[in-house]
Amino acid sequence: MEIRQTTEQDFDVFVSTMHAAFGLHPEPPVDGGGQWWSALEADRCLFAVTADGKRVGTAGAHSFELTLPGEVLVPVSGVTAVGVLPSHRRQGALSSLMRHQLAELRARGEFLSVLLASEALIYRRFGYGPATYTAGLTVPRHRAAFAVPRVVAGAASGSVGPSGSVEVVRSSDCGEVMEEVYDRYRRSQPGALSRPHRWWSLRAGQPPISPAPRYVAVHRDADGVPDGYASYTIEPGASRTMKVDEVVTADDAVHTALARFLLEHDLVSQVSFKHVPTDHPLRWQFEDFRGGEVTGVGDWLWVRLLDVPGALTARGWFADGEIVLDVEDPFLGEHGRHLLTVRDGKADCVPTDREPDLSLDVSDLASVYLGGTAPSTLVRAGHVRAHHPGAAARADALFRTDRSPHCLHWF
Repeated sequence: MEIRQTTEQDFDVFVSTMHAAFGLHPEPPVDGGGQWWSALEADRCLFAVTADGKRVGTAGAHSFELTLPGEVLVPVSGVTAVGVLPSHRRQGALSSLMRHQLAELRARGEFLSVLLASEALIYRRFGYGPATYTAGLTVPRHRAAFAVPRVVAGAASGSVGPSGSVEVVRSSDCGEVMEEVYDRYRRSQPGALSRPHRWWSLRAGQPPISPAPRYVAVHRDADGVPDGYASYTIEPGASRTMKVDEVVTADDAVHTALARFLLEHDLVSQVSFKHVPTDHPLRWQFEDFRGGEVTGVGDWLWVRLLDVPGALTARGWFADGEIVLDVEDPFLGEHGRHLLTVRDGKADCVPTDREPDLSLDVSDLASVYLGGTAPSTLVRAGHVRAHHPGAAARADALFRTDRSPHCLHWF
């Protein structure tokens, strides 16, 4: 099996092969763009090719920035469009594609790659681990009354008064506003990915980027500067459910104001938020704690470490200490024992022959890397070995972050 890079000339073949692998048909072109694959970078796409020249598999990668704990921005590859034709599965094509791709990413100097896993069983064997989580939240309007905050100082009242305002516009009319607000948000949110300008200009992806009609509630501060938005549509028919694609803001008070605005929308029976961080305080703000039903809790962004010391020294840290990690990477046939030392928010990571505190697979290290999974959880699950009683607690304290990671971007 040979792995070849695509060119602009055979990009259409890449798209058709990738769709065939998933049993789908490409959507016909429409005015205004909108095909999700239009944002793919041809020079970052790969074919798996048989000896007789048949293209039987694909893998692509987007160029993103990922926000690490400590508001550190690093380049990262967003792996996507990975598939093999049903006629050529279980013949090594997928492993060849993934191995070749990881080598290319390392050659680019990248120490992380990310993806959204279509199936959880596939990508762990290639070293990826789930690193951010998201949930849906459905709130019937008659149970959506907000409680009066018990703490006044520093509390987010959620009111849209003299300090802010909300206006409703069509998504087609506020692309620049959404792009600006999202970019400010993602720079401070651990686990968030950039949305390059070409995504917005091509209208590639899911709403509110795509041409699918949406209304957008834009929040502006007292000076009229946009500082948050919510994208939504209302389903026709008896249910009258408002579907909220995303609420984007770096300010909790603005998030509350937007949520209140949506939940007070007339002629709507319930509001369904698609992406809510699993520890978000919105449910706690209702008078009726059971007013919001959590649905669809699951993994979102999966992470892969390509350079363990490089990745560990890049992110910010919030506790001092040291720990010895014994890391296995079965897919790449690599093994390393690392002494991680953290002082004043910065880390040093060097090879060591000291006895390990934790032994773990590179996919498990990926899961704890952004702070979305506690190392002790994986110890209790039997995936990570703690070599002495205090090792898991020490790792929990060290990998703890000031804010849970969350990713909204689909790719």
